Amino acid sequence: MGTKYEPMSLSRLASYLASVDTDQIRWKLVWEFLEEYRWEAAETRVGLLRDEPGPIGDVRWDVLLAALAEHLLAQADLAPPAWVDARVLRRAWFPAELAIHRADALAWAPAAFRKHGVYLSVHDLSVA
Repeated sequence: MGTKYEPMSLSRLASYLASVDTDQIRWKLVWEFLEEYRWEAAETRVGLLRDEPGPIGDVRWDVLLAALAEHLLAQADLAPPAWVDARVLRRAWFPAELAIHRADALAWAPAAFRKHGVYLSVHDLSVA
């Protein structure tokens, strides 16, 4: 008996993120989620974002998942789920380490990410 493929949901992504302790691996998991998400049918995509992910153990990553859900649903012209509203950083987070990448993020962060206090360039989301 084989294993049936199921696309990664945001909730499952959160459990994977919580199980690792380096940002480098966490980013690889986020990029993998985005790659799988892009290949799914539109009606499947929405279901991958609706359930509230559990806590990761780092509030920045918890908020990043809310921003990601809101951003991806906005691309489909859909409202975000209610759970994203409570996830906002008090102090802005710039995941990029280099000053030039931070400037790019400041200029190109999607609205959903800005709203939540995560400054990640839209280019970083499309490169994945």
